[in-house]
Amino acid sequence: MKLVYVFDAYCGWSHGFSGTLSEVASHHPELPVEVVSGGLFTGSRRVPVREFGHVQGANAKIAELTGAEFGEAYERLIADGSFVMDSEAAARGVAALRQAAPARAVELAIALQRAFYVDGLSLSEAATYRNVAEEAGLDADAVVTAFEGSEVRVAAGADFHRSASLGVTGFPTLLAVDGDSVTAVAHGHGTADEIDQRLAALPTH
Repeated sequence: MKLVYVFDAYCGWSHGFSGTLSEVASHHPELPVEVVSGGLFTGSRRVPVREFGHVQGANAKIAELTGAEFGEAYERLIADGSFVMDSEAAARGVAALRQAAPARAVELAIALQRAFYVDGLSLSEAATYRNVAEEAGLDADAVVTAFEGSEVRVAAGADFHRSASLGVTGFPTLLAVDGDSVTAVAHGHGTADEIDQRLAALPTH
């Protein structure tokens, strides 16, 4: 069995789930975690943040419910409403980081969300991936080269397709996948204890 974490780096609820995800991964070192980008802001949804009037209200609720931090630099970035959240660029970045350190995909996905929601860095900029890679002790040049290359465009498209094929309709979603059996163990938010209980109730093969 493995866990599949379907999220979007530009999704506030995914940011709010970071602590739970980290806890679940540490509780279950025997379960590999596949990190998949879901593609929240693509196509016609790739518009200035002012088009989504609910963002700040939603963030306040996320912070209250999960304790997630939304930094001043992030608040400044989105304050004038012109910033465009581009999930395809973010998915390319996730793929570039994942490629550099596959076993650290969870940690890197969480770090990327902090770069946006706390440090106010755009996930469309190569410099952001250089920062995240350097802080994680990875080859930053290789990560930036990958982010700007064509392979990660293919990987981002494959992630969006995988998310859809798993039937995921909202982010974050944490799935337990065992062969052909796919069970959602968290959707939107949840505590590590709740997820542990759901995992323990699953039939073992």
